[in-house]
Amino acid sequence: MRKHGASIGLALVLLCVQAGRTAAETAAARALSQAPPASVGLSAERLDRLSAFMRQAVDDGRAAGIVTLVARRGRIVHLAAFGKQDVESGVPMARDTIFRIASQSKAVTSVAAMVLIEEGKLLLSDPVSRYIPAFKKTLVRVPPPEGAAKDAPGGTVPAKREITIRDLLTHTSGVSYGSGPLEAQYKAANVLGWYFADKDEPIGAAIERLAALPFEGQPGEKYIYGFSTDILGYVVEKASGQSLDEVFRTRILGPLRMTDTHFFLPKDKASRLAAVYSVAEGGKIQRAADAGTGQGDYVNGPRRCFSGGAGLLSTATDYARLLEMLRSGGELDGVRVLGRKSVELMTTNHVGTLYQEGRFGFGLAFEITEHVGRAGRYGSVGEFGWGGAYHTNYWVDPAEGLVAVFMTQLLPAGGSDLHAKFRSLLYQAIVDKEAP
Repeated sequence: MRKHGASIGLALVLLCVQAGRTAAETAAARALSQAPPASVGLSAERLDRLSAFMRQAVDDGRAAGIVTLVARRGRIVHLAAFGKQDVESGVPMARDTIFRIASQSKAVTSVAAMVLIEEGKLLLSDPVSRYIPAFKKTLVRVPPPEGAAKDAPGGTVPAKREITIRDLLTHTSGVSYGSGPLEAQYKAANVLGWYFADKDEPIGAAIERLAALPFEGQPGEKYIYGFSTDILGYVVEKASGQSLDEVFRTRILGPLRMTDTHFFLPKDKASRLAAVYSVAEGGKIQRAADAGTGQGDYVNGPRRCFSGGAGLLSTATDYARLLEMLRSGGELDGVRVLGRKSVELMTTNHVGTLYQEGRFGFGLAFEITEHVGRAGRYGSVGEFGWGGAYHTNYWVDPAEGLVAVFMTQLLPAGGSDLHAKFRSLLYQAIVDKEAP
């Protein structure tokens, strides 16, 4: 009898375990699955306004094609493609079209750095020179004397302190992209601008040359957008002992099942890569020149330089998986990439009023909304996001449970208001009475 009772007890335990697994598997299957807008407090009719606007935008020639994605509370309620992926060949835009995401790469590199911090391989306070000795002593440009030519490079002084990992993550390292008075020196060193896809060398070679150049600001004193995240990517390589591509695949892209996110596109996916267009005079688009736009380098280039600052390709749904992981506190589909406190640290203002004169904060990779009135746009306190040079954009609004992704390929975008219209048309569709 006792033996029979023990068998029943064991069977019950096994049933409970199996039920738990089934529930977990069901929950995992629901992550970013499609759902009716009304099920998460959005109006389908009002979301149709968003689709109508995007459709009209491509019909009016303001963009060749667009993909928009909206998820709320972990469910995708809007995923739509508009226009053409390639106007000249007539290929329609698709929901799985692949885009050059440029500076949206910075979030992935920053997550990789936080993963290494959690593994004990990095500290925010570490000097960059611990991993790249060439950054032990750096120079900072000082303005030329009064009366000198406007574009004169000026002189240099030693940096007051070393650049830290936190400086890189917050863009307060003082390192620019080299334009302006320093442009001739940066061009001579072949490290001018964010575009690395055409370089036949590893990223480390360019960063080592960069270390010898004067920088635009003292560490920690200004927000200066530039090569900071590319330097960080090289730090990640040094600290991990792996290429940045391998770190991404093993720590982030693989675990999150971001199967269409790459530095350089596999040849069997080349037909899914959107063409790049530019906004010409009059506001209409034209196909962008090949040089310096990534029109072909991400498929047929040297495929050697892994730019953590601007080098990735992705889809709207792939990138939404990264964002949903962050919205969910570092975990997605039962896979934990980061701890909850790491995500909180990344999405907190670290720079005081240095960014946008205090209109927004800036965290460890993201623009942070701290006050909706100061921001002057739809959103919520605690929202974080960024965009890319090809006019891609994203944000996460934890207060509303939102993930939003906008993909197109415009370089330059010529004062486009598509991002702002996407934002307002999304928020006007929220109709529930309370945030989740």
